[in-house]
Amino acid sequence: MLAVRFRKTAPEGARLVLPVAAGAALPEALRPAATAAGFRAEAGAVLDLTPGPLLVGLGTPARGLDWERAGVAAALALKGTQAVTLDARGIGAEDAAAVAAGMALGAWRFDTYRATPAEEAPPRAVTVLVDDPRAARSAWRAAEAPLRGCLVARDWVSEPANVLTTRDFVRRLRGFTRYGIEVEVWGRKRLAREGYGALLAVGQGSASPPRLVTLRWKGSHAAPPVAFVGKGIVFDTGGISIKGAAGMEAMRADMAGAAACAGAMLALARRGSPCPAVAVLAIAENATGAASYRPGDVLRTASGRTVEVIDTDAEGRLVLADALHHAASRFAPRAVVDLATLTGAIVTALGHHRAGLFGNDGALAAALAAAGEAVGEHLWPMPIGEAHREDLRSDIADIRQCQAGRFLPDACHAAAFLREFAGEGPWAHLDIAGVDTQDAPHALGPAGATGFGVRLLDRWVAMHHEDAP
Repeated sequence: MLAVRFRKTAPEGARLVLPVAAGAALPEALRPAATAAGFRAEAGAVLDLTPGPLLVGLGTPARGLDWERAGVAAALALKGTQAVTLDARGIGAEDAAAVAAGMALGAWRFDTYRATPAEEAPPRAVTVLVDDPRAARSAWRAAEAPLRGCLVARDWVSEPANVLTTRDFVRRLRGFTRYGIEVEVWGRKRLAREGYGALLAVGQGSASPPRLVTLRWKGSHAAPPVAFVGKGIVFDTGGISIKGAAGMEAMRADMAGAAACAGAMLALARRGSPCPAVAVLAIAENATGAASYRPGDVLRTASGRTVEVIDTDAEGRLVLADALHHAASRFAPRAVVDLATLTGAIVTALGHHRAGLFGNDGALAAALAAAGEAVGEHLWPMPIGEAHREDLRSDIADIRQCQAGRFLPDACHAAAFLREFAGEGPWAHLDIAGVDTQDAPHALGPAGATGFGVRLLDRWVAMHHEDAP
């Protein structure tokens, strides 16, 4: 991650970044060049005055997210510049920290498997000039924890499936114990003994065994935990209902929901949140093989309900069925939020701009939407109608996994299915397909994995669950 430090004086030799609010006066020496270039300091506008400073527009910043986006824009423009000085004098401590956080988001790259040419490399360190370094460092500590959780999720989503196998995913999660997070792992034998037939079925065609991982942060409040539930399909071939070859390589990111939940737990632990929390991650590879489950199979889930399989490429809702039941039945949480790259239908509906928001509790949905707006991870409410559940009636099982026929617009049907396993308490489902990765640079970072959901969940907890009960 970008190294950030706060000082009153600038080091020598670093490239200067100067944030400029709309209507603010520029230093006299810079005015002619800025005027000639038509620089108006609009939000996200950048003017490179090499060898002079990089000007980045703030517009009229009204919230922390506006300052973050300016930092992202600056970092994206600073290719081939290793050391940077950000002049944040005259800016409040929290706003200065937000610009630095944005620069860290924009400077993230996943370069593990390639050599990045020096002229393309993002900044590696930034010195932030501030009036009060102590106050700025305090503000930075609050911003840094969810930022690190987000970048961990980005890294994991970017990993190829031959590296991030189910075993490797578990190995990385076990490392969270150093932050005070309890990690419990159920393997095949325990899953079979407890009756987690849906997760087992999805993973049984792969040489990489399925796992159910529970992360637990005890916090300090004597209260029921909040629960995050994540889909962790490390690669999705579609199984017997195999996907087409075009675009299948992107299925290495089908564990983005689990990565986001893990990143959120890391954020809570690193900043010492008082809120108790658990994350239940259903980890498997949906592969093809002699042992693969089939369309027409009937699976018995952990809840005892039976499911008729229609399409093995709708595997995410199956593993979530067992994970949701696990979270609801074992931890009696005050609220459950699941995240999953679940359906192509939600991408058709919302594109790559917002995640779909489903649920059974209006207050929870509104709180999550507000948290998403605050951090730039936007949601859009979607319905679960009576007809959606009616369409899932089965002649031979308690419920059908999806409607008959492939490529149907079934984001709402998937949510209706999940609702059957989420328990009686407040529950929300975030379908993050379409926002887990981006093909081009965007307001919160470069092309690639986004870490969508980490900062949203952390902000939701901070806004609604950290006051003493």
